[in-house]
Amino acid sequence: MQRTLIAIKPLAMLGFCLAVAGFELLTYMASDMLMPAMLDVTAEFDAAAHHVANAFNLYLLGGVCVQWLVGPLADRYGRRPLLLTGSALFALACALAAGTTSIEAFNLMRLLQGMGLGYVVAVSYPALQEVFCEADAVRLMALLGNVALLSPLLGPLLGSLLLQYLDWRELFLALALVAVAVWLALYLCTPETVGVARHDGQVMAAVAFSGRQLLRRYRALLGNRRFLAASLALGLMGLPLIAWIGVAPLLLIELLGMTPVEYGLWQIPLFSAVICGNLLLDRLLLTHALPQLIRLALWPFSLGLLSLIGVALLNAALGPLMAGLALYALGLGLSNAALYRMALFASDDSKGLVSASIGMISIAVMAAGGSLIAALGAGAKLQSFALLAALGGLLALPLLLSFLRSQPTAHALPPSP
Repeated sequence: MQRTLIAIKPLAMLGFCLAVAGFELLTYMASDMLMPAMLDVTAEFDAAAHHVANAFNLYLLGGVCVQWLVGPLADRYGRRPLLLTGSALFALACALAAGTTSIEAFNLMRLLQGMGLGYVVAVSYPALQEVFCEADAVRLMALLGNVALLSPLLGPLLGSLLLQYLDWRELFLALALVAVAVWLALYLCTPETVGVARHDGQVMAAVAFSGRQLLRRYRALLGNRRFLAASLALGLMGLPLIAWIGVAPLLLIELLGMTPVEYGLWQIPLFSAVICGNLLLDRLLLTHALPQLIRLALWPFSLGLLSLIGVALLNAALGPLMAGLALYALGLGLSNAALYRMALFASDDSKGLVSASIGMISIAVMAAGGSLIAALGAGAKLQSFALLAALGGLLALPLLLSFLRSQPTAHALPPSP
């Protein structure tokens, strides 16, 4: 990843990538590390078990709440100040969560913490796309996807281990301290991409901020059928994974009687498969164009979801369900970064606004779909989850096929020197 478009020294470039990766990992860790303790949280507040999934979905919705504004503000005032603001808000919300005294206050803090995820999507992702050329940007997004996936892979295990020595309130305080360290790293390493001359001679000028103009731009973007199809498909493709994260504590700990550590171990096959898909994407980028990669990924993606329907019809056990989820996850990892890049450039509007729209649409689909799947009883029975998750994920197929049919022929991306 040497062909940068913004003039940044190699050491600063590495620091920026690591700082963004740290912030992204932390925003996910704040959710996944707490999942093994969510039944303790609901018990302490004398709240119903459905708040386990609700708190997770509120976390996702928190990102949607701010992206519509944060993206355009970053286009106007720059990526750096907005990214620093978002990381500071996240650290504060983690600290305040430790002092909550009711499930309502707890859920509010989860909503505020989720806003940090919104800053990652609407501010840091466009900055990375502006710093690097296309091939390197896709590779970097895939690698960042692997970093983010370390959270659901290791988060439940790490959370289970830490909860043997800390309670959930102390865990939030520890997350707040780490968030302060991440803010310092972002402060030291984040470059500004708006208004800065690139190596190709272009300057990404700041975009004027106007409420009326902002509404007009969003309306035009939502009228872009290709963009809308790709953004909705991103949300639906990730829906089975998000639904699993939301109800897994109910299925594995409450229904099957597993310990928190056993619960964490059962996450490894699923998220390892997504990481393998991302690594495979990095290799295939040398010889395949992005649309070709997505078409290739649809095979394991679809077969995995169809096998989940088989699990539901045959009343199969946990092992076959996880095998189907892992196959689906391989296809998800292979396609996600490529589809995000294509969605981002499906519109010529400023990338802060476009990225914010992608994040709002995809996360809203995942959060609303995850809530609906949980409400329909996915947390009560393995077979119910398998059927509902598979049907939700398969809804992405017609959108993807429509998007790919309208995509002009592309050539394979050139490798980095």
